[in-house]
Amino acid sequence: MNLTCVDCSREYDADADRTRCDCGGLLDVTLPLSDEIDRGTFDQRLGTWAKPDVSGVWRYRELLPTFADQHIATKPEGNTNLYDARTLAQWLGIDQLWLKHEGENPTGSFKDRGMTVATSHALKVRARMVACASTGNTSASVAAYAAEAGLPAVVFVPDGKISPAKLGQTVAYGARIVQIRGDFDAAMTLVQQASAELGIYLLNSINPYRLEGQKTILFELLHQLEWRLPDWIILPGGNLGNSSALGKALAELQQTGVLSHLPRMAVIQAEGASPFYEAFRSDFRSFEPMEANTIASAIQIGNPVSYSKARRAIELTDGVVESVTDDEILDAKARIDQSGIGCEPASAATVAGLQKLVHSGVIGRGDSVAGILTGHLMKDSDAVMTYHLGDAAADRPLANRPVVIDPTMDALREVLRDEL
Repeated sequence: MNLTCVDCSREYDADADRTRCDCGGLLDVTLPLSDEIDRGTFDQRLGTWAKPDVSGVWRYRELLPTFADQHIATKPEGNTNLYDARTLAQWLGIDQLWLKHEGENPTGSFKDRGMTVATSHALKVRARMVACASTGNTSASVAAYAAEAGLPAVVFVPDGKISPAKLGQTVAYGARIVQIRGDFDAAMTLVQQASAELGIYLLNSINPYRLEGQKTILFELLHQLEWRLPDWIILPGGNLGNSSALGKALAELQQTGVLSHLPRMAVIQAEGASPFYEAFRSDFRSFEPMEANTIASAIQIGNPVSYSKARRAIELTDGVVESVTDDEILDAKARIDQSGIGCEPASAATVAGLQKLVHSGVIGRGDSVAGILTGHLMKDSDAVMTYHLGDAAADRPLANRPVVIDPTMDALREVLRDEL
Protein backbone atom coordinates (compact mmCIF):
# COMPACT_ATOMS: atom_id res chain seq x y z
CA MET A 1 0.00 0.00 0.00
CA ASN A 2 1.28 3.46 -0.87
CA LEU A 3 0.21 6.96 -1.92
CA THR A 4 0.26 7.69 -5.65
CA CYS A 5 -0.07 11.07 -7.37
CA VAL A 6 -3.04 11.18 -9.74
CA ASP A 7 -1.15 13.58 -12.04
CA CYS A 8 2.46 12.36 -12.28
CA SER A 9 2.19 8.85 -10.69
CA ARG A 10 4.96 9.56 -8.17
CA GLU A 11 4.70 7.26 -5.15
CA TYR A 12 5.07 7.99 -1.44
CA ASP A 13 4.99 5.90 1.70
CA ALA A 14 1.44 5.18 2.82
CA ASP A 15 2.00 7.01 6.11
CA ALA A 16 3.81 10.02 4.66
CA ASP A 17 2.67 13.29 6.28
CA ARG A 18 1.27 14.86 3.11
CA THR A 19 -1.99 15.39 1.25
CA ARG A 20 -0.45 16.46 -2.08
CA CYS A 21 2.41 15.40 -4.33
CA ASP A 22 5.43 17.68 -4.76
CA CYS A 23 4.00 18.51 -8.19
CA GLY A 24 0.80 19.77 -6.53
CA GLY A 25 -1.34 16.82 -7.59
CA LEU A 26 -3.79 14.96 -5.38
CA LEU A 27 -2.87 11.58 -3.91
CA ASP A 28 -4.64 8.22 -4.10
CA VAL A 29 -4.25 5.37 -1.64
CA THR A 30 -3.09 2.52 -3.88
CA LEU A 31 -4.17 -0.81 -2.43
CA PRO A 32 -2.84 -4.33 -3.13
CA LEU A 33 -6.29 -5.59 -4.10
CA SER A 34 -6.92 -9.27 -4.61
CA ASP A 35 -8.76 -10.53 -7.68
CA GLU A 36 -10.44 -13.11 -5.44
CA ILE A 37 -12.80 -10.97 -3.36
CA ASP A 38 -15.25 -13.25 -1.52
CA ARG A 39 -18.57 -11.42 -1.34
CA GLY A 40 -19.85 -14.14 0.99
CA THR A 41 -17.57 -12.73 3.69
CA PHE A 42 -19.49 -9.45 3.55
CA ASP A 43 -22.75 -11.39 4.01
CA GLN A 44 -21.37 -13.23 7.04
CA ARG A 45 -20.39 -9.98 8.75
CA LEU A 46 -23.98 -8.75 8.51
CA GLY A 47 -24.83 -11.24 11.24
CA THR A 48 -22.62 -9.79 13.99
CA TRP A 49 -22.82 -6.95 16.50
CA ALA A 50 -19.07 -7.00 17.13
CA LYS A 51 -16.78 -4.17 16.11
CA PRO A 52 -15.42 -3.54 13.55
CA ASP A 53 -17.53 -5.97 11.47
CA VAL A 54 -20.79 -4.29 12.47
CA SER A 55 -19.62 -1.10 10.72
CA GLY A 56 -20.92 -0.51 7.22
CA VAL A 57 -17.41 0.68 6.40
CA TRP A 58 -15.13 -1.90 7.98
CA ARG A 59 -17.37 -4.75 6.81
CA TYR A 60 -15.64 -4.20 3.45
CA ARG A 61 -12.10 -3.99 4.83
CA GLU A 62 -10.62 -6.21 2.10
CA LEU A 63 -11.24 -3.21 -0.16
CA LEU A 64 -9.81 -0.65 2.30
CA PRO A 65 -6.49 0.31 3.88
CA THR A 66 -5.43 -2.07 6.64
CA PHE A 67 -5.27 -0.97 10.29
CA ALA A 68 -4.81 -2.82 13.56
CA ASP A 69 -8.05 -3.05 15.56
CA GLN A 70 -6.71 -0.74 18.29
CA HIS A 71 -6.33 2.03 15.73
CA ILE A 72 -9.87 1.79 14.32
CA ALA A 73 -12.11 4.64 15.50
CA THR A 74 -15.68 3.60 14.71
CA LYS A 75 -19.12 4.66 16.00
CA PRO A 76 -20.09 2.36 14.02
CA GLU A 77 -21.09 4.09 10.81
CA GLY A 78 -22.73 3.08 7.55
CA ASN A 79 -25.58 0.58 7.51
CA THR A 80 -27.75 3.26 5.90
CA ASN A 81 -31.07 2.36 4.34
CA LEU A 82 -31.71 1.99 0.62
CA TYR A 83 -35.25 3.18 -0.10
CA ASP A 84 -37.34 1.97 -3.01
CA ALA A 85 -38.71 5.45 -3.80
CA ARG A 86 -41.70 4.46 -5.91
CA THR A 87 -43.71 7.64 -5.39
CA LEU A 88 -40.80 9.79 -6.47
CA ALA A 89 -40.05 7.50 -9.42
CA GLN A 90 -43.63 7.86 -10.62
CA TRP A 91 -43.44 11.65 -10.32
CA LEU A 92 -40.12 11.68 -12.22
CA GLY A 93 -41.39 9.37 -14.94
CA ILE A 94 -38.96 6.49 -14.47
CA ASP A 95 -39.56 2.88 -13.56
CA GLN A 96 -37.02 2.42 -10.77
CA LEU A 97 -35.46 4.82 -8.26
CA TRP A 98 -33.56 3.84 -5.14
CA LEU A 99 -32.38 6.46 -2.66
CA LYS A 100 -29.50 5.59 -0.34
CA HIS A 101 -29.75 7.83 2.69
CA GLU A 102 -26.33 8.70 4.06
CA GLY A 103 -28.02 11.11 6.46
CA GLU A 104 -28.65 8.02 8.62
CA ASN A 105 -24.98 7.90 9.70
CA PRO A 106 -24.18 8.66 13.38
CA THR A 107 -23.68 12.42 12.95
CA GLY A 108 -26.27 12.71 10.19
CA SER A 109 -24.15 12.78 7.03
CA PHE A 110 -21.97 10.66 4.75
CA LYS A 111 -18.86 12.31 6.22
CA ASP A 112 -18.75 9.65 8.96
CA ARG A 113 -17.75 6.98 6.45
CA GLY A 114 -14.64 8.86 5.46
CA MET A 115 -13.93 10.05 8.97
CA THR A 116 -13.66 6.58 10.48
CA VAL A 117 -10.87 5.66 8.05
CA ALA A 118 -9.03 9.00 8.17
CA THR A 119 -9.24 9.23 11.98
CA SER A 120 -7.98 5.67 12.24
CA HIS A 121 -5.00 6.67 10.10
CA ALA A 122 -4.45 9.69 12.35
CA LEU A 123 -4.24 7.31 15.31
CA LYS A 124 -1.89 5.01 13.44
CA VAL A 125 0.56 7.85 12.66
CA ARG A 126 0.20 9.27 16.21
CA ALA A 127 -1.27 12.61 15.23
CA ARG A 128 -1.32 15.21 18.01
CA MET A 129 -4.35 17.14 16.72
CA VAL A 130 -6.83 16.94 13.84
CA ALA A 131 -8.45 19.75 11.86
CA CYS A 132 -10.79 20.55 8.99
CA ALA A 133 -12.46 23.38 7.11
CA SER A 134 -16.19 22.90 6.85
CA THR A 135 -19.59 24.21 5.86
CA GLY A 136 -20.98 22.15 8.75
CA ASN A 137 -21.22 18.43 8.13
CA THR A 138 -17.47 17.80 8.13
CA SER A 139 -16.96 19.79 11.32
CA ALA A 140 -19.65 17.78 13.12
CA SER A 141 -18.12 14.51 11.98
CA VAL A 142 -14.54 15.56 12.78
CA ALA A 143 -15.59 16.66 16.26
CA ALA A 144 -17.42 13.39 16.96
CA TYR A 145 -14.67 11.09 15.67
CA ALA A 146 -11.92 13.09 17.35
CA ALA A 147 -13.81 12.68 20.62
CA GLU A 148 -14.14 8.93 19.95
CA ALA A 149 -10.40 8.71 19.28
CA GLY A 150 -9.36 10.94 22.19
CA LEU A 151 -7.75 13.52 19.90
CA PRO A 152 -8.06 17.32 20.18
CA ALA A 153 -9.76 18.88 17.16
CA VAL A 154 -9.97 22.36 15.64
CA VAL A 155 -12.48 23.22 12.92
CA PHE A 156 -12.51 26.25 10.62
CA VAL A 157 -15.98 27.39 9.52
CA PRO A 158 -17.17 30.40 7.49
CA ASP A 159 -18.59 33.03 9.84
CA GLY A 160 -22.36 33.22 9.49
CA LYS A 161 -22.50 30.68 6.64
CA ILE A 162 -23.20 27.48 8.54
CA SER A 163 -26.47 25.91 9.62
CA PRO A 164 -27.08 26.42 13.36
CA ALA A 165 -27.88 22.71 13.70
CA LYS A 166 -24.50 21.71 12.26
CA LEU A 167 -22.65 24.29 14.33
CA GLY A 168 -24.54 23.05 17.39
CA GLN A 169 -23.31 19.51 16.78
CA THR A 170 -19.71 20.71 16.58
CA VAL A 171 -20.08 22.75 19.76
CA ALA A 172 -21.61 19.79 21.57
CA TYR A 173 -18.89 17.32 20.58
CA GLY A 174 -16.23 19.63 22.01
CA ALA A 175 -14.05 20.71 19.08
CA ARG A 176 -12.30 24.08 19.10
CA ILE A 177 -14.23 26.24 16.63
CA VAL A 178 -12.57 29.01 14.62
CA GLN A 179 -14.95 31.14 12.55
CA ILE A 180 -13.34 32.70 9.47
CA ARG A 181 -14.33 36.06 8.01
CA GLY A 182 -14.73 34.61 4.54
CA ASP A 183 -16.20 31.65 2.68
CA PHE A 184 -15.40 27.94 2.77
CA ASP A 185 -12.60 28.32 0.27
CA ALA A 186 -10.88 30.85 2.54
CA ALA A 187 -11.26 28.44 5.47
CA MET A 188 -9.85 25.63 3.33
CA THR A 189 -6.79 27.68 2.41
CA LEU A 190 -6.10 28.51 6.05
CA VAL A 191 -6.52 24.96 7.34
CA GLN A 192 -4.07 23.66 4.74
CA GLN A 193 -1.54 26.26 5.84
CA ALA A 194 -2.12 25.31 9.48
CA SER A 195 -1.65 21.65 8.67
CA ALA A 196 1.66 22.30 6.91
CA GLU A 197 3.10 24.76 9.42
CA LEU A 198 1.74 23.45 12.73
CA GLY A 199 1.82 19.71 12.05
CA ILE A 200 -1.95 19.27 12.45
CA TYR A 201 -3.49 16.20 10.80
CA LEU A 202 -5.90 17.36 8.08
CA LEU A 203 -9.26 15.58 7.83
CA ASN A 204 -10.78 17.25 4.77
CA SER A 205 -11.43 15.19 1.66
CA ILE A 206 -8.07 16.28 0.24
CA ASN A 207 -6.85 13.57 2.65
CA PRO A 208 -6.89 10.40 0.50
CA TYR A 209 -7.90 8.24 3.47
CA ARG A 210 -11.18 10.15 3.73
CA LEU A 211 -12.14 8.98 0.25
CA GLU A 212 -11.28 5.39 1.13
CA GLY A 213 -14.08 5.36 3.68
CA GLN A 214 -16.49 7.12 1.37
CA LYS A 215 -15.98 4.38 -1.23
CA THR A 216 -18.11 2.15 0.99
CA ILE A 217 -21.26 4.08 0.03
CA LEU A 218 -20.92 2.29 -3.29
CA PHE A 219 -19.93 -1.06 -1.77
CA GLU A 220 -22.91 -1.10 0.58
CA LEU A 221 -25.30 0.14 -2.11
CA LEU A 222 -24.35 -2.72 -4.41
CA HIS A 223 -24.42 -5.19 -1.51
CA GLN A 224 -28.00 -4.12 -0.79
CA LEU A 225 -28.85 -4.63 -4.46
CA GLU A 226 -27.27 -8.11 -4.34
CA TRP A 227 -24.49 -6.78 -6.60
CA ARG A 228 -26.88 -5.91 -9.43
CA LEU A 229 -25.81 -2.64 -11.02
CA PRO A 230 -28.19 0.27 -11.54
CA ASP A 231 -27.89 2.04 -14.88
CA TRP A 232 -27.14 5.36 -13.17
CA ILE A 233 -25.71 6.59 -9.87
CA ILE A 234 -26.57 10.23 -9.10
CA LEU A 235 -25.20 12.38 -6.30
CA PRO A 236 -24.67 16.04 -5.32
CA GLY A 237 -21.33 17.71 -5.97
CA GLY A 238 -19.67 20.29 -3.74
CA ASN A 239 -16.06 19.66 -2.82
CA LEU A 240 -16.38 16.54 -5.06
CA GLY A 241 -15.01 14.05 -2.54
CA ASN A 242 -17.95 11.66 -2.90
CA SER A 243 -17.83 11.80 -6.69
CA SER A 244 -14.14 10.96 -6.54
CA ALA A 245 -14.62 8.19 -3.98
CA LEU A 246 -17.42 6.46 -5.88
CA GLY A 247 -15.42 6.61 -9.10
CA LYS A 248 -12.44 5.01 -7.36
CA ALA A 249 -14.70 2.34 -5.85
CA LEU A 250 -16.12 1.44 -9.25
CA ALA A 251 -12.65 1.22 -10.81
CA GLU A 252 -11.43 -1.06 -8.01
CA LEU A 253 -14.46 -3.35 -8.19
CA GLN A 254 -13.89 -3.71 -11.90
CA GLN A 255 -10.19 -4.38 -11.28
CA THR A 256 -10.99 -7.17 -8.82
CA GLY A 257 -13.55 -8.76 -11.15
CA VAL A 258 -16.57 -8.03 -8.95
CA LEU A 259 -17.99 -5.85 -11.75
CA SER A 260 -17.79 -6.62 -15.45
CA HIS A 261 -19.01 -3.17 -16.50
CA LEU A 262 -19.77 0.18 -14.89
CA PRO A 263 -22.92 2.26 -14.34
CA ARG A 264 -22.96 5.86 -15.52
CA MET A 265 -22.47 8.58 -12.93
CA ALA A 266 -24.22 11.97 -12.76
CA VAL A 267 -22.94 14.72 -10.46
CA ILE A 268 -25.38 17.54 -9.68
CA GLN A 269 -24.24 20.99 -8.56
CA ALA A 270 -26.18 24.01 -7.33
CA GLU A 271 -26.24 26.69 -10.03
CA GLY A 272 -24.66 29.19 -7.63
CA ALA A 273 -21.76 26.83 -6.89
CA SER A 274 -21.15 25.03 -10.16
CA PRO A 275 -17.50 25.25 -11.30
CA PHE A 276 -17.42 21.50 -12.04
CA TYR A 277 -20.52 21.80 -14.21
CA GLU A 278 -18.99 24.69 -16.15
CA ALA A 279 -15.78 22.68 -16.65
CA PHE A 280 -17.84 19.72 -17.91
CA ARG A 281 -19.59 22.00 -20.41
CA SER A 282 -16.17 22.89 -21.83
CA ASP A 283 -15.26 19.19 -22.13
CA PHE A 284 -12.90 19.81 -19.21
CA ARG A 285 -10.70 22.08 -21.31
CA SER A 286 -10.83 24.74 -18.59
CA PHE A 287 -11.67 25.07 -14.91
CA GLU A 288 -12.44 28.36 -13.18
CA PRO A 289 -13.23 28.70 -9.46
CA MET A 290 -16.23 30.87 -8.62
CA GLU A 291 -17.68 32.73 -5.65
CA ALA A 292 -20.27 30.27 -4.39
CA ASN A 293 -23.76 31.24 -3.31
CA THR A 294 -26.56 28.70 -2.79
CA ILE A 295 -29.22 27.73 -0.25
CA ALA A 296 -27.60 24.28 -0.23
CA SER A 297 -24.84 25.23 2.19
CA ALA A 298 -23.26 21.76 2.24
CA ILE A 299 -22.27 22.17 -1.43
CA GLN A 300 -21.60 25.92 -1.35
CA ILE A 301 -18.04 25.51 -2.57
CA GLY A 302 -16.52 27.48 -5.42
CA ASN A 303 -13.11 25.82 -5.68
CA PRO A 304 -13.49 22.07 -5.03
CA VAL A 305 -10.25 20.40 -3.98
CA SER A 306 -11.13 17.02 -5.53
CA TYR A 307 -11.75 18.39 -9.03
CA SER A 308 -9.18 16.22 -10.81
CA LYS A 309 -10.37 13.00 -9.16
CA ALA A 310 -14.02 13.80 -9.87
CA ARG A 311 -13.18 14.51 -13.50
CA ARG A 312 -11.52 11.09 -13.63
CA ALA A 313 -14.73 9.51 -12.29
CA ILE A 314 -16.92 11.22 -14.89
CA GLU A 315 -14.61 10.20 -17.70
CA LEU A 316 -14.35 6.62 -16.41
CA THR A 317 -18.13 6.16 -16.30
CA ASP A 318 -19.11 8.19 -19.37
CA GLY A 319 -20.89 10.35 -16.85
CA VAL A 320 -22.51 13.77 -16.92
CA VAL A 321 -22.59 16.88 -14.75
CA GLU A 322 -25.72 19.01 -14.35
CA SER A 323 -26.65 22.11 -12.36
CA VAL A 324 -29.94 23.08 -10.72
CA THR A 325 -31.33 26.30 -9.25
CA ASP A 326 -32.04 26.83 -5.58
CA ASP A 327 -35.78 26.80 -6.30
CA GLU A 328 -35.44 23.45 -8.07
CA ILE A 329 -33.48 22.12 -5.09
CA LEU A 330 -36.09 23.29 -2.58
CA ASP A 331 -39.04 21.93 -4.57
CA ALA A 332 -37.27 18.57 -4.96
CA LYS A 333 -36.50 18.58 -1.25
CA ALA A 334 -40.19 19.09 -0.48
CA ARG A 335 -41.02 16.08 -2.68
CA ILE A 336 -38.41 13.93 -0.90
CA ASP A 337 -39.58 15.11 2.52
CA GLN A 338 -43.23 14.46 1.75
CA SER A 339 -42.41 10.97 0.53
CA GLY A 340 -41.48 10.25 4.16
CA ILE A 341 -37.73 10.06 3.53
CA GLY A 342 -36.48 13.62 4.07
CA CYS A 343 -33.08 15.22 3.55
CA GLU A 344 -31.12 18.46 3.80
CA PRO A 345 -31.11 20.85 0.80
CA ALA A 346 -27.80 19.69 -0.71
CA SER A 347 -29.11 16.12 -0.89
CA ALA A 348 -32.14 17.26 -2.85
CA ALA A 349 -29.87 18.34 -5.69
CA THR A 350 -29.78 14.62 -6.53
CA VAL A 351 -33.50 14.46 -7.30
CA ALA A 352 -33.65 17.96 -8.83
CA GLY A 353 -30.85 17.01 -11.20
CA LEU A 354 -32.45 13.66 -11.97
CA GLN A 355 -35.64 15.47 -12.95
CA LYS A 356 -33.71 17.64 -15.42
CA LEU A 357 -31.86 14.66 -16.89
CA VAL A 358 -35.10 12.72 -17.37
CA HIS A 359 -36.78 15.75 -18.94
CA SER A 360 -33.87 16.22 -21.37
CA GLY A 361 -33.86 12.53 -22.32
CA VAL A 362 -30.39 11.79 -20.96
CA ILE A 363 -31.97 9.29 -18.57
CA GLY A 364 -34.75 7.14 -20.00
CA ARG A 365 -37.91 5.79 -18.39
CA GLY A 366 -36.55 2.25 -18.37
CA ASP A 367 -33.24 3.19 -16.74
CA SER A 368 -32.73 2.13 -13.12
CA VAL A 369 -31.34 4.91 -10.94
CA ALA A 370 -29.66 4.93 -7.54
CA GLY A 371 -29.50 8.37 -5.96
CA ILE A 372 -27.40 9.38 -2.96
CA LEU A 373 -28.88 11.56 -0.22
CA THR A 374 -25.96 12.98 1.73
CA GLY A 375 -27.45 14.61 4.83
CA HIS A 376 -30.29 14.32 7.36
CA LEU A 377 -33.46 16.42 7.23
CA MET A 378 -32.69 18.07 10.58
CA LYS A 379 -29.25 19.26 9.44
CA ASP A 380 -30.99 22.39 8.17
CA SER A 381 -34.38 22.80 9.80
CA ASP A 382 -34.34 26.53 8.93
CA ALA A 383 -34.67 25.61 5.25
CA VAL A 384 -37.78 23.55 6.04
CA MET A 385 -39.47 26.34 7.98
CA THR A 386 -38.60 29.01 5.41
CA TYR A 387 -40.00 26.93 2.55
CA HIS A 388 -43.26 26.08 4.29
CA LEU A 389 -43.84 29.14 6.49
CA GLY A 390 -41.77 31.95 4.97
CA ASP A 391 -42.92 34.94 2.93
CA ALA A 392 -42.67 33.00 -0.34
CA ALA A 393 -44.57 29.96 0.95
CA ALA A 394 -47.81 31.04 -0.74
CA ASP A 395 -46.09 30.57 -4.09
CA ARG A 396 -44.62 27.16 -3.22
CA PRO A 397 -46.73 24.33 -4.67
CA LEU A 398 -45.85 21.93 -1.84
CA ALA A 399 -45.87 24.35 1.10
CA ASN A 400 -47.51 22.81 4.17
CA ARG A 401 -48.73 25.72 6.29
CA PRO A 402 -50.35 25.02 9.67
CA VAL A 403 -53.97 26.07 10.05
CA VAL A 404 -55.25 27.78 13.22
CA ILE A 405 -58.87 26.96 14.21
CA ASP A 406 -61.25 27.33 17.10
CA PRO A 407 -61.48 24.21 19.31
CA THR A 408 -64.78 23.01 17.78
CA MET A 409 -65.77 20.00 15.70
CA ASP A 410 -67.37 22.24 13.07
CA ALA A 411 -64.08 24.07 12.56
CA LEU A 412 -62.19 20.76 12.35
CA ARG A 413 -64.67 19.32 9.84
CA GLU A 414 -64.20 22.38 7.64
CA VAL A 415 -60.42 21.99 7.63
CA LEU A 416 -60.58 18.24 6.90
CA ARG A 417 -63.49 18.17 4.47
CA ASP A 418 -61.31 17.47 1.42
CA GLU A 419 -59.46 14.65 3.16
CA LEU A 420 -62.43 12.87 4.77
